[in-house]
Amino acid sequence: MLSFAVDGVKLTCQPSTGLRYIKALAAMGFVWQPTSMSIFSQFDLMARGGALALLALWSWLLIRDHRGQFSARVAVVMNGAIACYLLITSGWFYRPSFFGLILALFGSSTPGIFWIFARSWFNDEQHIRRRDLILVTAAAVNILVMQLTFFDYPIVNTITGTFFRIGMLAFAAAGLWEAWRGRDGDLIESRRRLRPRLVATVGTYVVLIAISEIAVYNLGMARWLVSTVNSSIVFITFLFCAAMFQMRQAELFGTLINEVKLAAPKATGDDPLIGKLLGFMETEMAHRDETMSIAKLASQLGEQEYRLRRAINGQLGYRNFAAFLNGYRLAEVKSALADPTQKDVPIITIALDAGFGSLGPFNRAFREAEGMTPTAYRSKHTG
Repeated sequence: MLSFAVDGVKLTCQPSTGLRYIKALAAMGFVWQPTSMSIFSQFDLMARGGALALLALWSWLLIRDHRGQFSARVAVVMNGAIACYLLITSGWFYRPSFFGLILALFGSSTPGIFWIFARSWFNDEQHIRRRDLILVTAAAVNILVMQLTFFDYPIVNTITGTFFRIGMLAFAAAGLWEAWRGRDGDLIESRRRLRPRLVATVGTYVVLIAISEIAVYNLGMARWLVSTVNSSIVFITFLFCAAMFQMRQAELFGTLINEVKLAAPKATGDDPLIGKLLGFMETEMAHRDETMSIAKLASQLGEQEYRLRRAINGQLGYRNFAAFLNGYRLAEVKSALADPTQKDVPIITIALDAGFGSLGPFNRAFREAEGMTPTAYRSKHTG
């Protein structure tokens, strides 16, 4: 049996019937409160409070130490979205309100923000692409319509709810793909180890919550299934914050090599491995191989992969192997674009010869490094 109070009057009924009453009463403006809390509910609320405290602490450290880094600022926004989700799924906001709507809107946007965070942190990106911003904004608008049509427009709510669940899975999958695909080229060892754990943890959670919501809202199963899965995000939050806190500050959001114009790397110390590496890159032009990986380069040098990773990151300052290769590739492209004798050579030919796999990644890397298009760069240097 389910017991609850409506404006001070105690009511008792079957759970399935009670949920319908609660929805109807909430729509009419009544406030209801559970008459008692189970041990699970008490533990759940305490755990949510601890998770909120961890998110607040981590956000403060990011603002204090890394507010200049784009990925750190995105992480703060993501923490805020997770906090809103923890609050809105706690059961505190039974009566429709503007504040509850804002919490629901922001909290439901967590998968899209997670995708932006994965792109910015794992790929060391420094801005949101226009296409990505449009996708996340469109998802937020759909969530707003879903929230506003909950009581009065069931058909519209069903459609927007379906789009929301599809979008949640798509954003989560895209974010996890960003975490997974670049793991081999990640030169930050602790971040590289975190990638598969993040994929497994977040992937499992997103699939569970999507399946549970479909089962409840589309197939009519008991609502407690969603509540139980929602409560599990508390433990996911604990694990995520614990993983972040164990990483050193420099590994979290260190200075990025692509904050300045990319160029071919230069030796900065007496490490013989660095001298061997740079000499090999100059003579063999290994960057021209578009399939080049750090494992392949280590094999060609006859060195252990972990030592090469440590050297490129610790001595040359690169956080991603792709950025290390792009330094050489962009240096070669800029030299060719500034050469009057190569004025008639197509830019795509120059880019592909330098090792870029396609025109899109080349154009993005060039604009980020030089602040202009390759065509504008050529015109500026050759007239």
